Amino acid sequence: MGLAGLLAPAAFWLGVFFLVPLLLILAYSFGTSGVYGGITLGFNPENYLKVFDPLYLQIIVRSTVIALLNTLICLAIGYPLAYFIAFRGGSWKTALILLVMIPFWTSLLVRAYAWVVILGGNGLANRTLQFLGITDGPITLIFTPQAVMMGLVYSYLPFMVLPLYASLEKFDARLKEAAQDLGASRWQTFWRVTFPLSLPGVIAGSILVFIPSAGEFVIPDLLGGSQTVMTGNLIQQQFLNARDWAFGSALAVMLAVLMLGAILIYVRRIGTDRLEGV
Repeated sequence: MGLAGLLAPAAFWLGVFFLVPLLLILAYSFGTSGVYGGITLGFNPENYLKVFDPLYLQIIVRSTVIALLNTLICLAIGYPLAYFIAFRGGSWKTALILLVMIPFWTSLLVRAYAWVVILGGNGLANRTLQFLGITDGPITLIFTPQAVMMGLVYSYLPFMVLPLYASLEKFDARLKEAAQDLGASRWQTFWRVTFPLSLPGVIAGSILVFIPSAGEFVIPDLLGGSQTVMTGNLIQQQFLNARDWAFGSALAVMLAVLMLGAILIYVRRIGTDRLEGV
């Protein structure tokens, strides 16, 4: 069996379950939605012009900012954690990585509902604050942008830690020793040796966190309510509530294009340049 035969099952799978749905969404984005649902295929660019309405642009910008902030927070928390596991974990490395992966064993929906229980008016967080005397009664913790951010960081932090750990695990500790022998401080060694060599993990982790965060709709729906509508929620509403499949498809295509553009800019202008300078 040649190479083509080996690749045929994977190519068939990707074609049927990835490429065909994308082509359908692209075709729907140029169609016209019926009054009571359904869609008529054709060429209607007004669906894309509607995306630039200030109301929808605000939601798209908000989603991008939240996804970017979530990526930065996950990087700020995940890098020290991955660094500790890789260089200080010792015989506990396997156990620590297992603890990082445990959230993957449960559904994202279940984990999001757990935060609803924690942040609810009679939830664990409010009870703890009242027990400590910090508040006299329940305060609003859920249905806020902060609640959405906590849910996103909790859900996507492992996607940042695992690529960072894989990158740091391959790091040659002799390079750090050589830098220190040449007079570099620990801080200089980190910024000039360790961090540049771990950039592949930083880039991979950032992409794995940013893309699903920008299209997330479960966590904003459960923890943000109407206060924090993101692009994923808007697309869901167009398909299920408004029955405007054409506009929902146009939003999905625009989101995919924006994410692809952001990745290309990030990898080419930041990732590649830094890697070439190492």
